Amino acid sequence: MLSRRRLGLLVLLAVVVVEVLVAVTSAWVAVASRGRVVGSDEVPDGAPHTVIVLGSKVEDGQPGDYVRARLDVAVYLYREQRADRILVSGNDADDAGNEVRVMRAYLESAGVPPTAIVDDGLGINTAATCERAADRFGIRSALIVTQNFHVGRAVMLCDAYGLDATGVIAPCGHCSILSVLRNQLRESLGSRPRAVVDSLRAH
Repeated sequence: MLSRRRLGLLVLLAVVVVEVLVAVTSAWVAVASRGRVVGSDEVPDGAPHTVIVLGSKVEDGQPGDYVRARLDVAVYLYREQRADRILVSGNDADDAGNEVRVMRAYLESAGVPPTAIVDDGLGINTAATCERAADRFGIRSALIVTQNFHVGRAVMLCDAYGLDATGVIAPCGHCSILSVLRNQLRESLGSRPRAVVDSLRAH
């Protein structure tokens, strides 16, 4: 059996390793996306007119808080003539709520014509979305819309797959504090480290 002292040292070592991992991967994402993240009203002239909207939870045929905020940004960009094509990417399986179909329906209800919307029902995560946008849909540059805790990682991954992306922040003021904290924690401990590995593999 481990002594109490040795167990304490192992726990301390594990904490230090996690802290280093979080710090390094967060810094990596920040550097990779520096200068390439803007608000929806800060999209520069000459920016791409293709928008990628990353999927998220939908329920009972309605977009959840996060994906609704992303779609609202896409609608705004379309109405402001800053976008003419919107790729909605997510998991379109029935057990995931048919994310892409829900996203398309929301955009169409907001006045975006069906011909301006492109569906990617196999964008099951951010890396898959970026890879498929480049390889399957031939997109070389785009605006990618998601929340601030996620946007840097999305920009970094798209760059790794040969897609020059500018991240556009979707606000989520009506999202619950608990869900925001949960997503921030998941991003730091799991998503960013995995994204750095995916990025290195893609390069």
